[in-house]
Amino acid sequence: MIIDSNLYLSRWPFRRLPNDETASLVKKLKQNQIEKAFAGSFDGLLHKDIRAVNQRLAAECRTAGPDLLIPVGSINPRLPGWEDDVIACHEEWQMPGLRLHPNYHGYQLSDPDVKKLFAMAAERGLFIQIAMRMEDDRTQHPLMRVDDVNFAALPDLMKQNPPLQVTILNGLKSLSGAKLTRLTENPNLTIEIAMLEGVGGIEKLMKQVPYQQILFGSYFPFFYLESSLNKLKESDLGMEIEKQISRENAQGRFLKPSQR
Repeated sequence: MIIDSNLYLSRWPFRRLPNDETASLVKKLKQNQIEKAFAGSFDGLLHKDIRAVNQRLAAECRTAGPDLLIPVGSINPRLPGWEDDVIACHEEWQMPGLRLHPNYHGYQLSDPDVKKLFAMAAERGLFIQIAMRMEDDRTQHPLMRVDDVNFAALPDLMKQNPPLQVTILNGLKSLSGAKLTRLTENPNLTIEIAMLEGVGGIEKLMKQVPYQQILFGSYFPFFYLESSLNKLKESDLGMEIEKQISRENAQGRFLKPSQR
């Protein structure tokens, strides 16, 4: 069984996607042995009423995918009252983590409110997911050009909040070399494989990143679910390491005992 760390519900703003109806999405996950999936909402990118976005997400996960879909709330620290959104995600909807899209929301990780956000998450035992990009820059709408997130400030943010677990989503198209090595020096930093390219990609990634910090992620339904599943098959990982990447790394870091 597999835990998917990178899933989205609702509608991608610029086109319809196959399986973007939640019932169809859940059916596809079950057919492919996805046991749990951490789900954000595409609405969190451009909607200003983030509370309503997270409320819909929580309700959709509860009704359409109980025991499978785990909601991860969007937070935009540039909006007034964002602290209340963090509290609602944690206390009202019992979400285990928060998902950030700094490039779509127009802020840098070095901004003071991000420091406060990280501290709030650490205090409440929430994890943070940060999406580096949402689509290839070659396919972006000409009126909606969005740069990749700059992670230069992330290592210091994590040092200031030692227990905090942080995952980079959609990062392996751009992150490599010294930049990736510096980020993964912190054992609480994980990265998922949705945008990993090349035959034997996970094996190559493991030369830079310990397998204990690599997670299965599909970015479904934007990407085909089979794409990430094939990445597990085409790398010669061995049963134990494949089990760690596909399930146990996420289970140990992000799921409470009652959720396992």
